[in-house]
Amino acid sequence: MQTAPYDSFAAAYAADNESNFVNGHYERPAMIDLAGDVEGRRVLDAGCGSGPLAAALIEGGADVVGFDLSPAMVEIARQRLGADTDLRVADLGEPLPYADDSFDDVVGSLVLHYLEDWSAPLAELHRVLKPGGRLILSVNHPYVYMLNYPKADYFATTQFSDEFTFAGQEATLTYWHRPLPAITSAFTEAGFDIASVSEPPYDPDTPLELIPPPLVGRSFICFMFFVLEART
Repeated sequence: MQTAPYDSFAAAYAADNESNFVNGHYERPAMIDLAGDVEGRRVLDAGCGSGPLAAALIEGGADVVGFDLSPAMVEIARQRLGADTDLRVADLGEPLPYADDSFDDVVGSLVLHYLEDWSAPLAELHRVLKPGGRLILSVNHPYVYMLNYPKADYFATTQFSDEFTFAGQEATLTYWHRPLPAITSAFTEAGFDIASVSEPPYDPDTPLELIPPPLVGRSFICFMFFVLEART
């Protein structure tokens, strides 16, 4: 199992993620909207972090199971969601501890872009989904990478790192950029049909003081969202 970089700043990240602009009012509302009516559905939260998306899905009536690479994040999620929620420490790059055809949906919120190889993780997510089940994903938008690194090769799968401050604590996150054709090819080669690709706006109810001034009243992209369906 890999080292979990989030362990060193898990509490700060969880506090910041709860209500910040990018996560709390843009990415997470978009994922909840894509999931739609989850009443009675069994959902795997792959890379559940501190559990805010899982909490929203449980509130919507889903039976949620979650895992994360970071033991510290799983502990925070367990405190939030309670002992009755099945939460585990697991690595998406390794075989997952779930039976075949176990879930109606899998949600993966800002997870895949940490991995160089998507083939094995996507195969595992396909395995644990029921036939026709949905994989709902958000990943770094490949165009935003080019805005930040205009001299980079868009078509190369490239590792890069960004610096962040979470609740006053500095952290470095390392990602893998992929061009859009590589993203979509990985999905279809793993046995998924692409049901939708979206670039949703931030939540219209976002408090004005949280919106960066250049974005007030304007469109905004940071992530790309996919709904995939598992082929039989």
